[in-house]
Amino acid sequence: MKVTGIIAEYNPFHRGHAYHIEQAKKLTGADAVVVVMSGDFTQRGTPAIMDKYARARMALMNGADVVIELPSCYACASAEYFADGAVALLDSLGIVDTLCFGSECGSIDMLRPIAQVLVDEPEAYKKTLKAELAIGRSYPTARNTALVHCMPEFAANENIIGSPNNILGIEYIKSIIRRGSKIKPVTIQRTGADYHSYRFSNSFSSSLALRQALHTPGSLELIRDQVPSNVYDIMAENYEKTFPVFPRDFSAMLKYKLLVEESRGYSRFVDINEDLSDRILKNLYKSYDYESLCDILKSKNVTYARVSRMLCHILLNLKKSDMYAYRNNGTVFYARVLGFREDIGGLGVMKALHQYTSIPIITKVSDGKELATDLAQRQFHHDILAAHIYESVIADKYQTEMQNEYTRPIIKL
Repeated sequence: MKVTGIIAEYNPFHRGHAYHIEQAKKLTGADAVVVVMSGDFTQRGTPAIMDKYARARMALMNGADVVIELPSCYACASAEYFADGAVALLDSLGIVDTLCFGSECGSIDMLRPIAQVLVDEPEAYKKTLKAELAIGRSYPTARNTALVHCMPEFAANENIIGSPNNILGIEYIKSIIRRGSKIKPVTIQRTGADYHSYRFSNSFSSSLALRQALHTPGSLELIRDQVPSNVYDIMAENYEKTFPVFPRDFSAMLKYKLLVEESRGYSRFVDINEDLSDRILKNLYKSYDYESLCDILKSKNVTYARVSRMLCHILLNLKKSDMYAYRNNGTVFYARVLGFREDIGGLGVMKALHQYTSIPIITKVSDGKELATDLAQRQFHHDILAAHIYESVIADKYQTEMQNEYTRPIIKL
C-alpha cells in the first residue's frame, strides 16, 4: 500500500482542501491519504472556528482515509515547531511514503536548497542573522536577509520565503532532512485566492476569507458555494449551536489565566522572553479582549501571529520546559486517531499502523492513560486540557452541555 501524508488545519475545510487531497492521490499514485490535522487550536495561536471532530469528519468525507491529531503543543507553535512535530508524527507511523503540501511556488527544487542552508546554518548565515536581529529586525525579515547573503541567486526570488505555504514547505523539508526520513516531499502549486485574502474567489477562497465572512451573524449562506456540499451540511447542522468560534470568545478565560500568573510573570511559557513578559504585564489592564491585547503587544519586531501564539501558550499552560523535554526526547509519543474510513483505504491504513508504527496508536481517549512514559502522559494531558478549554467556551457561548473528551468516540465512515 502506498500512502501519502498531508499536514493541515482545515480551518474551515473548503473546496481547495478537497482539491488538494484529490491531487495528492493523483500526483503520488497513493492508495490512501493520512492527514495530520491540528486539533482545537491552530498555528496562528487562535482557536479553530469549528471543533476537531467536525473538521476531521469533513476531511474523511472528502477523500482522506485516516485523520490523526497533531499534539496541541505543536499545533499552536511556530512554523518550525509545527512542521517538525507533524513530520515527526508522520515519520513515526512507519507507513508514509510521501508528504504532499501546497505551496505558492509549486517547486521542490526551489524550496530544497533554502531548506538545506537553514539546516546547515553556514557561518555567513549565522553572522548575518545575528546582526539583523541585533538592530531590531523581526526574525522572518532577518532570516530573509541572511539567506540572500548566503544565496545571491535567492535575491531574485526573495518573496519565496515570504509566502506562508512556501515557509511551511521549507520547514517540512528541513525536518525531513534533519531526521533522515525516507518520506519524499511533493508539492502542488497553490491556486485561487491568496492565503491572506479576505475576498472570495471564483476558484478557491482562502480559509481566512471564510472565517471573516462567518463573523457576521446569520452569514452561513454566504459561504455555501465556497465549500463542498457535504461540508456545508455539517456546518448548517451545527451553526450557532457549537460553531463558529472566534478568539474573542476566549477573552475571559485568557484574562483569568493572565491574572493568575501575573505575580510570577510569563517568561516560563513557550515563545516568551523576559522583555515580552514585561510587555504583557505593562499592558495587561489596557485590553478589552483577546484580539485587542494582540494588537497592543505586537511591534515592529514581534508579529501579531507570534503574540497570538504566546498568549495561546499561556492559555493552554504550555511551558518552555515541556517543549524542551518533548523535542529532546522523541518529539511525539503517540498517534491519536480522530477518525478513519471503513473501506479498503482506511482499514488498510489502520491495519498497517498497528503493524509498523513505532509509537502507540490511540483510538480510545481512555487508552491515553496507559501511555508508558511520564513525557507521553504529559503531552497527552495537554491535548485533553486544550480540548476541554475549547469545549468549555463552546458550552458557555451557545449554552449547551460541555463535551467530555474522554467520552468522544472515534469517527468511522
